Amino acid sequence: MLGRVLLWASESARLQRFISRSRVSQPVVKRFVAGDRLEDALTAIRELNGLGIGGILDLLGEGVTDPAGAQAAADEYLTSIQRLPEEGLDTTISVKPTQLGLAFDLDACLAHLRRLAAAARDANTTLEIDIEQVEYVGDTVTLFRRLREDYDDVRLALQTYLRRTPEDLNAMADLKPKVRLVKGAYSEAPEVAFQSRREIDAQYRVLTDWLFDHGSDPGIATHDDRLIEHAKRAAERSGVGKAGFEFQMLYGIRRDLQEALVAEGYRVRVYVPFGSAWYPYLMRRMAERPANLRFFMRALVGA
Repeated sequence: MLGRVLLWASESARLQRFISRSRVSQPVVKRFVAGDRLEDALTAIRELNGLGIGGILDLLGEGVTDPAGAQAAADEYLTSIQRLPEEGLDTTISVKPTQLGLAFDLDACLAHLRRLAAAARDANTTLEIDIEQVEYVGDTVTLFRRLREDYDDVRLALQTYLRRTPEDLNAMADLKPKVRLVKGAYSEAPEVAFQSRREIDAQYRVLTDWLFDHGSDPGIATHDDRLIEHAKRAAERSGVGKAGFEFQMLYGIRRDLQEALVAEGYRVRVYVPFGSAWYPYLMRRMAERPANLRFFMRALVGA
């Protein structure tokens, strides 16, 4: 119940204005967001690289409603990608399709993605396509399939809690898709998404097995110890070993676990968001993990 309330809060413009203007929210923002500027994110990724952890660079923002906004986001991403060779950092680039205009022009969004994928290839890195609300999932899968025609290293995030995800994966089996498997972080109706942790975790295990059997280089995006152990067993059973997949986690969460997995010889990447549009992202992080909410509340009361 609390998680659903927080997901509702992530879409509330009134709450966004109140919390964004509150100085007491800043300690929480600093924990989960690298900063407002690209330089902040590059510094955070450099620190992660020093620990043997890769980055996933993410410019915060979503739900763009006009071509000029989509163009501006694409240009900012292009600038970020072009910085990477001179920085020598180990990071991929994560993009949200609605940030690039998916909500109003699929073909223009695809053109932006193609431009960014080409730049990423020139910079010796790859794109990771985020997945968003269920109404955009079908078009996002279409974008992924069309992008894969020329860029077979692109990775797509898929959400475990959506009832449709097994069908989406089976429909892409011919691609041996690279997938980042996440639990899901939007408020969706019971008709389209599982609501209980038990159901979501059960599907996560099934889809993890599918990715090791039919996908390539899975990204297992979870902080859940039990699901991590399941992924380890699935990797061993499938024969891909520690080098054949990676764990993906969020900036500001479970650094101890990230370092422990690296020490065991596993590949780890951390999702590093930056930018001023942090409110929806932060609220979804609160909804996902009660420990994050406790940290937030302590900051609000000055504890």
